[in-house]
Amino acid sequence: MSSRRSTAVAGSLVMASFSAVLILSGTAGAEDEGPPSGKGGKAVDEAPAGVKLTTLLPGKISVDNGSEKTAITATVKNEGSKDSGKIRLLVVGFDGLVVKGVEGCSAIPENGLPEGSNSGFACPIDNLAAGKSKSYAVDATFDLGKTGKICLPVQTGDGKKTFWQQGPVPFGTSNPSPNAPATPLLLGTDNEPAGPGGKELPKTGPARDLLPLGAAGASLLAAGVAGMWWSQRRRPGAQEG
Repeated sequence: MSSRRSTAVAGSLVMASFSAVLILSGTAGAEDEGPPSGKGGKAVDEAPAGVKLTTLLPGKISVDNGSEKTAITATVKNEGSKDSGKIRLLVVGFDGLVVKGVEGCSAIPENGLPEGSNSGFACPIDNLAAGKSKSYAVDATFDLGKTGKICLPVQTGDGKKTFWQQGPVPFGTSNPSPNAPATPLLLGTDNEPAGPGGKELPKTGPARDLLPLGAAGASLLAAGVAGMWWSQRRRPGAQEG
């Protein structure tokens, strides 16, 4: 085989390998997702009779250590015996987890985001039949030098009631791997950045637990150490406890 031909073949093999790496790295987040989980979820306002709405998040995601990109699947389910009617799913990011896009959903305006959140998308659903579910592909980034949380409220179409809310629940790891191509993060685990030299974790406290959702006409309030928050319709003379 001539030198020129050998070089051409070698070049083709290198390009093929490079393309394969790109494809694998681009889909790693979705492939690494663990079994779906409702961890951190809680029913809030009473749903219509026969309707039972819940959400699921992957038990594990993978964050690219170079680009900080990750992929998350958010699922809403109707486990009841009757159709849901018009509802909407919100996908909201906090701290180091920034939601960049949700397939088929619209970005929540900055003045409508819950206090303390950095991004969010609203996904309108005309009707979710009994026993059915609907999943959304979420593109996000995760700053591994910080904690990161995500929240999935399921509301009426006008946002006045919240039937279910998962989170804000953290993704994270207590065993960072900065030298690996990607870092796996587990649902329900606070992230610990790689050190020394890692960024200092942001301080959290009661002031960060009050999360009002302005444009949606709802308030998101803290509820115990789980950090659960939900939406309540504002009523004249009502006081928050």
